[in-house]
Amino acid sequence: MFLTFITFLPFLGAVFLAFMPKENENAIKQTALAIALTDFLLSLMLWTNFDNSTHKMQFELNVPWIEAWGINFHVGLDGISLLLYVMTTFLTMICIIASWDVKKHVREYMMAMLALSTGMLGVFIALDLFMFYVFWEFQLVPMYIIIGVWGGPRRIYASIKFFLFTAVGSLLMLVAIVWIYFHIQQTTGVATADIIYITEHLDVSLDIQKWLWLAFFLAFAIKVPMFPFHTWLPDAHVEAPTAGSVILAGVLLKMGTYGFLRFNLPFFPEASYYFVPMVAWLSIIGIIYGALVSMVQEDLKKLVAYSSVSHLGFVMLGIFALNPYGIQGALIQNINHGISTGALFLLVGIIYDRRHTRLIKEFGGLAKNMPKYAVCFMIVALSSIGLPGMNGFVGEFLILLGVFQVNGLWAAFATSGIILAACYILWMFQRVMFLELSNPKNMNLKDMNVREMITIVPLIVLIFWIGLYPKPFMDTFDASVTHLVSKVSPDNFRPGNEHQSDSHGEHTQLITPNEMASLNHKLQMPKKVLIKE
Repeated sequence: MFLTFITFLPFLGAVFLAFMPKENENAIKQTALAIALTDFLLSLMLWTNFDNSTHKMQFELNVPWIEAWGINFHVGLDGISLLLYVMTTFLTMICIIASWDVKKHVREYMMAMLALSTGMLGVFIALDLFMFYVFWEFQLVPMYIIIGVWGGPRRIYASIKFFLFTAVGSLLMLVAIVWIYFHIQQTTGVATADIIYITEHLDVSLDIQKWLWLAFFLAFAIKVPMFPFHTWLPDAHVEAPTAGSVILAGVLLKMGTYGFLRFNLPFFPEASYYFVPMVAWLSIIGIIYGALVSMVQEDLKKLVAYSSVSHLGFVMLGIFALNPYGIQGALIQNINHGISTGALFLLVGIIYDRRHTRLIKEFGGLAKNMPKYAVCFMIVALSSIGLPGMNGFVGEFLILLGVFQVNGLWAAFATSGIILAACYILWMFQRVMFLELSNPKNMNLKDMNVREMITIVPLIVLIFWIGLYPKPFMDTFDASVTHLVSKVSPDNFRPGNEHQSDSHGEHTQLITPNEMASLNHKLQMPKKVLIKE
């Protein structure tokens, strides 16, 4: 019940705000902040009481919901979802503080932020497929409203594009969910949509796995977003209010990577191996493409938005290394991206509030009259490019380590993305903070105030904490990652599936022999690799 209460507390808070007089804006903001702060502190209690030694779900609640169909209200957390859950409550609190200057429909804005928080939290705790789908779709509505009502000049276009892209992928995923539900009922005699039960009992041929895998892939790839499904992201980021961009980058994009770890890998392990080369090359293209496009952006927010395409390419590459280093790196990089990119959007929002422009050419020399802002920006920028001692280095190093053991060429291409990231981030920082303070509109800009410091300093603390001592974070998901890797081990593959023998009796392979051998060595599996005779 405790986990359920934490999840639905923001939604209950939104309902409570609906009955407050809309004229009392300060009371509305203070109430919303109190609810978000309480929710964050309660989520920390989950982390402090979490048992790191097991991969099993904890804080579980499993009660009938739609009993005739075998659909239950089943929730729980494991190491893969816990940190994402805590980060969601943390960023919601930060975003409400960052939204203190909202003037338009304050009550409705805070209601949308709190409702969005419940939708996002529900995605990470749902252990029933239909329940997961309900939360997955529910969180679209408040984000659509936040972009469409409080966004920039092209907010309607951006919000509709965001909604349509996500909805199309979700509908195909729903088709796959329904197929799995009836298949499980037919093969086991149990009418259930329980994710844990399905993970243990779903047994289909590789051909069917491929189609189901692709249905889930499209929904999650759009959300990540992977190249070439990324085109909705820059518009959504640019038009969203600052807090909307922070939540979008910090949490919503992580739902896609979480979906791959929760569904694609454990549900369809053979198909996951089959599609490793495709995902790897799409990720590499996204890493390089996102970095190159970021380099030529004139709008600060659009630059940060395209950098997300590049950074999330690293996360996807780590996940589909299918070894402990890669997946651990992907999980920690998920958190790192939410912290660093969320902080970048907050910092861009600070100067936008003062100048009402995000064009890089409009700035220059801001370090002279905004020194605190320049220092904070420098720390976050360096973390974003993976400077050792900061959070970004930990994730990127582990990912590259995992990928290198699978395919050295992939790792080499991915490393070029880090070099390009240093180019576009440092060049942007130089043009904004240094050069001449020649624009008269920048002469009297005020440095960061107390409220703005409150939003940025906790993120900077996390940047150094993870960079210098990542052990508490890594320990949280270590057991879950070990269990997940064992689930996608080739030793578990059904001997009769077509990856073993084609129509001519020849053996075929999912990955090249050298790549699979590297994977087997890393996972400490028996060296049994199926190759052509």
